[in-house]
This record gives sequence, C-alpha cells and structure tokens, in this order.
Amino acid sequence: MTLSRPILSPRADRSPPQGAEPTRLAKRVALLIGCSRSEAEAYVEGGWVTVEGRVVEEPQFKVAAQQTVALDAHASLLDSGPVTMLLHKPVGLDSGALNEGGRPLAASAQRRGGAPQRALELLTPAQRSALDRSEIRPLKKHLAQLTITPPLPREASGLLVFTQDWRVARKLIEDAATMESEVMAEVRGEATPEQVQRLCQGLSFNGRALPPIKVSVSSQNEQQTRLRFALKGVSPGQIPSMCDAVGLQLLSLKRTRVGRVPMAGLEPGQWRYLLAHEKF
Repeated sequence: MTLSRPILSPRADRSPPQGAEPTRLAKRVALLIGCSRSEAEAYVEGGWVTVEGRVVEEPQFKVAAQQTVALDAHASLLDSGPVTMLLHKPVGLDSGALNEGGRPLAASAQRRGGAPQRALELLTPAQRSALDRSEIRPLKKHLAQLTITPPLPREASGLLVFTQDWRVARKLIEDAATMESEVMAEVRGEATPEQVQRLCQGLSFNGRALPPIKVSVSSQNEQQTRLRFALKGVSPGQIPSMCDAVGLQLLSLKRTRVGRVPMAGLEPGQWRYLLAHEKF
C-alpha cells in the first residue's frame, strides 16, 4: 500500500491563514515544504500530491487554506522521461486525427461532426494491461505531446504506438519504408497456393510494382483462411487491394507487430508501456 504523509512546513507562519483566497497547488506545495516553484510543479505533475486524499496532477489547481495537502512518502523528483505506449486498437476506433507531424489534433477539433471514439481515449489506468511489467505510474502528463505512428484505419485492429519520445517517433516515421510489420488478414474461403504465390510477388498498387512480400497461410478451413503478411513500407489500402487483385474477399485485418515489437498478450482495448529494452 502506498503511504503518504502531510506536507509540513518548517516555517508555519508562511502557511495561508484561514479565510485566505485559494492558491495554486504548486505555490502551496512550494510554501509548505520550502522548495522551488518548479520542484513543486514536478511533484504535482508526478502524481505525488493529494488534496483531501485525492491525487491532483495539475499545478494550477486552486486549493483552499483549510484543505489538507499531502505528499506521498515515496515522492521523488526523478523523471522516467518520455514514454511510449502500445495499444491493441479494436475495430471501429479512429487512430486519431493527426497533423502533418503525426501529432493528435485537439479533441475539440476532432469531435466536430460527431467523430467516432478515438483510440487515444483508451489510454486510461483502467485499460492498462495486467501484463505491463514496466512499473511506470500512469500520469496525465503521459498523454501530452503524443505522436501516433503508424496509424491504422478504422476497419483494422491491432498494434498502435503512442510516443512522447522523439527518437522513437523519428525511427518509426523515417524508417517506415524499411521497417517490417506483420499483419494477419482473414479472407473468405480457402486461399489456393496460386493465390498466395501471386500475393508474394507480381502485383502492383497505386500504379507501381510491389516488391516481393512474405505471405504465408497461418490457418485454413472451408470457411476462411488466415494469411500472415510480413511486409515493409505498407501503404493504406494496400493489403485490401492485393487481396482483391487475386480474388480473395477480405474479412478482417490485424497488425500484430511493428518492427521488432510484437503486440503479444494485449487484449483488444488494452495497452502497456514500452519496456526499456524493447526496440523497434
């Protein structure tokens, strides 16, 4: 159980008098424990401060003089740095409207016209996978300055990456043409060896010839075939177009791996933090 202790001031005469106007939480913390305003803001944004027993992560939050402010006993100013989150996006959710840099637009800009639920809205503590071994404490600041890459269409499910780390974002964006992804495609009926061979080579998309692609049968019965695509630089609509070109009716698409990072174990709608040793 996480313990907390009241923030005590070595100079009680600096505490706000009863009846005083509410003050910013960061100012109150700085006043009570004798630290700088920037350090107080870091404590608050780090999820270490409670007001009346409730964690508050907004330094600008207004707190009344009579309200109890407490600091977690394990409070630290050490920052884990920018985080990367892996989500199993369900079918029907938007990756999120993006600007040219891959950043999500403001929620108000995305919701106009009754936009559907965004995958970003699943990044809540309740949706965090029990398989997450990162020991990172979920914080509101982890949802700021995110880049979504590579995005997925609404009709597809699978691995979606949200990152604050510019190095991860640059890797996924700049190396998109050479980084291999794995996609599982379900098609109606049995795919013949000839159809699979044509998927591997000899097709074109958007007027250009496609390079050889690794396609194999993962499972098959009379009703449907599950195909595994391992390909680089995949473009939106490419796999549906390929299936259509060889006479296969696509039923579903799921991305299971990006680079060297698999989605393994994540249930639809669940997410986890990228571990320090995991590299795309």
